[in-house]
Amino acid sequence: MMYEPVIGLEIHIQLKTKSKMFCGCRAHDSAISPNTHVCPICLGHPGVLPVPNEQAIRYGVLVGLALNCQIANHSKFDRKNYFYPDLPKAYQISQFDLPIAEKGHLDIEIPGGEREAARIGITRAHLEEDAAKSFHHEDGNTFVDFNRGGTPLVEIVTEPDFRSPREANIFLHELRLIARYLGVSDADMEKGHLRCDANISLRRYDDKGNLVGPHFNPKTEVKNLNSFKHVERALEHEIQRQTKLWEADTPPLTSTTRGWNDAKGVTEDQRSKEDAADYRYFPEPDIPPLKLKDLADELRSQIPELPAARRARFASEYKLKPSDAKQICEDPALADFVEHVFSELHAWMNALPEMDELAGEALEKEQAKLARTVSGWLLSKLGGLLSERSIDIRIMKITPENFAEFITLIATHKLNNAGGLKVLSAMLDDGSDPSHIMEDQQLGRMDDEGALSEIVSRVVEEYPAEVARYRAGEKQLLKFLIGMVMKASEGTADAAMAQNLLLVLLEPEIDN
Repeated sequence: MMYEPVIGLEIHIQLKTKSKMFCGCRAHDSAISPNTHVCPICLGHPGVLPVPNEQAIRYGVLVGLALNCQIANHSKFDRKNYFYPDLPKAYQISQFDLPIAEKGHLDIEIPGGEREAARIGITRAHLEEDAAKSFHHEDGNTFVDFNRGGTPLVEIVTEPDFRSPREANIFLHELRLIARYLGVSDADMEKGHLRCDANISLRRYDDKGNLVGPHFNPKTEVKNLNSFKHVERALEHEIQRQTKLWEADTPPLTSTTRGWNDAKGVTEDQRSKEDAADYRYFPEPDIPPLKLKDLADELRSQIPELPAARRARFASEYKLKPSDAKQICEDPALADFVEHVFSELHAWMNALPEMDELAGEALEKEQAKLARTVSGWLLSKLGGLLSERSIDIRIMKITPENFAEFITLIATHKLNNAGGLKVLSAMLDDGSDPSHIMEDQQLGRMDDEGALSEIVSRVVEEYPAEVARYRAGEKQLLKFLIGMVMKASEGTADAAMAQNLLLVLLEPEIDN
C-alpha cells in the first residue's frame, strides 16, 4: 500500500491597521504594558456597540482579490460562541456563511518536487477579531494580556490541495509575500502576524495506483505552528505517525486536534475537533450587513503587480536569471530599487551608438550580460556590505541613480572589481557620486600603458623564483604574477593589459 498526504491550511493574517477591528484602541504596538490598549468595547462590557474598521474591510477585500476569489456582493458578521479566558465576551465576532471572499486559487511553483507546480484552491477568506494572548506559567498560573484582543484578522482557508509539507511551506512563503506587496500586513510568523493551523489526513493507494477506501479520511488539525519550519516539521511528523496507525490497522476514525511540541518534535493530542454546530453561530445583531460590490470594483484597479508576475517580468524584461529575479522580488523594497536601476541603465544603453546596430539575439545577449553585472554587484557585493553594516536597502544612502552610474563604470571597464568594492563602500558611507569617488581616490582603471609596464617590470624583478618556475612550465603562476601587479597598482590595473605585458616579458618570442 502507498499513502498520500492530503493537507489543507487555515491561516490567520493580522492586518496592519492603526486601530482594532471594532473599536478605536490602537493595534500592533509592541513593548507596551499588558492590558493598557483596551476599552469597554474590546473587553466586551455590557451595552457597548462594535463599529467595523473600514480599513480592515478594505484590506480583507484586497486579500480576496489577490487570491483570485469571488468577492461577495453581500456579507455579514456572525457570533462564534465559545468560552475561553482569552475571549472576554465568550464569543468572537467572525464570519460564517457569508464571508467576504470565496472560491479562489493561488498557483505555486515547486522546484524539485514530485510536481513542478500546483494550483491551491482557496475555499474562503473572512474577517474576524483576534483573541487576547494567554501566558501559561510553569507554576500553573495563566495570565491574559488583552492588548491583542480585537486586532483585525483575515482568515484564509485552503482546499486540501497540498500533497507534501514542502508545498505547504512554499505556499505560506508566497502568501506572506503577497501580504507584504499589498501592504496589508508584515506577516511575520515569529511575531504572530501570520499564524497557521494545518489539517492533514492520509489516503491509501494499491500498488497499481488505485484509490483504496474513501477519498477523504478523518483529519487531524495541528495547532501552535508559529514558523515555516514548524509547519513543515509538524506535517512530516504527522505523516509518519498516521502511516504507522494505518499500517497497524488502527487508522484515525474521528477528526482530532493536536498541538505541535517543537522541543520534543512531536504532536500531542488536545481534543476532538469541533464542527460549526459546536460554535452556535448566529448573525451579529449589532452590525448591519456589508455591501461590497462597489468597494470590490474600486479596489480591483488598485491591486499592485503581485510577486509571481513581477518575478516573471524581471526575468523576461530585464533578462535576470529566474533565481536572481526570485531573490530580488522577495523584498518589495529591493525590487522597487532594482526597477529604478534598470530604468536608468536602459536609458544609458539606448543612448549608446553601438546599440543601434544590435537586434534580436545579440541585443538579448548584451542585456543578459548587463543583468548579470547588476545582480552580481547588488545581491552579493552590496548585500554583503549592507549585512556588515546591519542596514538594509530602505535606509542606505545609495540612490538607484548612483547605483546605475556605478554599474556603467563597471560595465565600461572604467572601474575594476577591486576598485569597485572601494567605491561601493564609500558610496554607502556618504551617498557620494561614484564617478567623483573614483576620481578623488584615483581608483579608475590604469590606462597608461607606460606606467603599467613599469609596475609589471618591477613585479618580474621582485619574484625571480616564480618567474623561473613559470618559464620551466608552471604556467599557472601567471595568475599569481597578475595578482601581484594588481596589488602593486592598488587594484587599478587592467587585468587583460597586465597579462599581455607579463607575457611579453616572460615569453619574449610571443612579441616576435
